[in-house]
Amino acid sequence: MSKKSHLLVRPGKSKGEYHKVTPETANWNYLSFGARLMSKDEKWTHRTGDNEMVIVLLAGNFKVDSDKGSWETVNGRKDVFSGVAHTLYLPKGSTFTLTATSEVLDIAYGWCLAEEDHPAKFVAPEEAPVVIFGGDNATRQFNDLVPPGFGCSKIVVREVYTPSGNWSSFPAHKHDERIVDSQGNVLEPIQEETYFYKFQKPEAYAIQQVYTLDRSLDEIVRPHHNDVVLIPKGFHPVVAEHGFHCYYLNFLAGTDQCLANTTDPNHEWIYGSWKTKDERLPLVTAKMNKQQPNNG
Repeated sequence: MSKKSHLLVRPGKSKGEYHKVTPETANWNYLSFGARLMSKDEKWTHRTGDNEMVIVLLAGNFKVDSDKGSWETVNGRKDVFSGVAHTLYLPKGSTFTLTATSEVLDIAYGWCLAEEDHPAKFVAPEEAPVVIFGGDNATRQFNDLVPPGFGCSKIVVREVYTPSGNWSSFPAHKHDERIVDSQGNVLEPIQEETYFYKFQKPEAYAIQQVYTLDRSLDEIVRPHHNDVVLIPKGFHPVVAEHGFHCYYLNFLAGTDQCLANTTDPNHEWIYGSWKTKDERLPLVTAKMNKQQPNNG
């Protein structure tokens, strides 16, 4: 079933840019996503144009020289299970060169059209808010890399750790219809979203359902390491395979820079049912980054 789904995107290359999702390839309107493997001293030069862009360090170290400033990581994690991400936000109209300073560099990045100008911002691991959310076997960890109110136009970025056997993005929620209350508060935006998966072992996987209440969309996919799942609309819960912790990186873009959403009405009662928190969390902390050797 997974191989035939239009929602599941497999990595395309073993080196270089191994993912590139655009509005044209995803058949949507706002969000683009990419991932890239680089060797030491390899350079990537790019212009953001009319887009804002967020670069997330998955593994290794890099330096960036741009017309908006220069930044360098020295305590990059060796993989996503060994610390918290470094994050770089670049506004529209930026030109930059990113250089790998470790033997292997793995990065992911998302971009979307920006309506306003905002300053560039570099977020170190210890500056990223960490939230333990949910309860019982639906407990998971959020690292809010670009949360609501960050100071950008439309993009939101979060990395999520789901312990072995737990449910995530649950109770199931959606963000595909813009709903505003009488005070102008956004109760639900229209947002497209990518789930970019990583696992500690290549045989591991998660199971993700994407569905609408009328079941005009109702698919179940099985993402493995480095797979991307596209969320154009609908509810999208995840469960991690027993025995393997699951990581996914979310990029969102759409009408509003927020994380408002609507819960599946059949799941609302679950919020009041949790009695415990999973004691395995947090799975990663910023302190773990400092224990990593400089891979340069």
